[in-house]
Amino acid sequence: MSRVLITGSADGLGLTAGRLLAAAGHAVTLHARSEQRAADARAALPSADHVLVGDLSTVEGMQQVADGANALGQFDAVIHNAALGSRELRTMTADGVTALFAVNTLAPYVLTELIARPARLVYLSSVMQRGGDPDLSDLQWSRRPWNASRAYSDTKLHVIGLAFAYARRWPETCSNAVDPGWVATRMGGPGGSSDFTLGAATQAWLAVSEEAEAARSGLFFKHQAAITPHPAASGLDFQEQLLARCAEISGIRGPNSMTGGALAAPEDDRTAQISEPDTTPVSGSEICLPLASWNSPQHHRH
Repeated sequence: MSRVLITGSADGLGLTAGRLLAAAGHAVTLHARSEQRAADARAALPSADHVLVGDLSTVEGMQQVADGANALGQFDAVIHNAALGSRELRTMTADGVTALFAVNTLAPYVLTELIARPARLVYLSSVMQRGGDPDLSDLQWSRRPWNASRAYSDTKLHVIGLAFAYARRWPETCSNAVDPGWVATRMGGPGGSSDFTLGAATQAWLAVSEEAEAARSGLFFKHQAAITPHPAASGLDFQEQLLARCAEISGIRGPNSMTGGALAAPEDDRTAQISEPDTTPVSGSEICLPLASWNSPQHHRH
């Protein structure tokens, strides 16, 4: 049995992944942004061990979720499923960033840095990552007219970059990203054409399976098969610059440690001269420790 945390799991793909994992005998912790949504999640999956509450559009809410997760003990896997969609308005949060960037990019970074390191990390991307822009100089769209679809695509490229960066930095952790396909969800709309359960099954499979393919790291999957992502995602410069910007904006630096001080200005002039990312592929597809080995006491650490 594995212990799995799934963010953004009050409905949709996150809840479906939770149901699949619970049905297979795993201990599932769900997450919702509010108490009302948490009640909905508990009603939808009564067998869930816990439901964490926290609004991932703010750094305070991200820290609340991380603190709640750590209070429950070590997780074997964390699935970063929470996201806003491609039709969002440019809504600014209390931290001075767009809500879309906060939930889709910054929250996976902050939670990864603050939650005790699991054996498996899974990040939900999208087919729209293909249209993502690796330029990190205007993450909040303060110098361009807002384009929700393009901004969403950027964030879905970002999360692949995060998955690959942590795969490289933490070789004992399996860290991968997933394109679930276009499925009919509240966020994706009713026109989805991909198999809904299969979209959620890949997340669950990467979180707990002992199959050799699921125990590889630094890959991008769709329907349990590795596919090729946007070339920038594998670039070392892109990954490191993305981690640095997330650290500056959130005030959280790692691995698994928090800095003091106020949040950095999201559009600091220093970002204007970021160089074009290096898209030279970074080594991926490493074989990680099996879950049985990870569960030994020496691997339960921050």
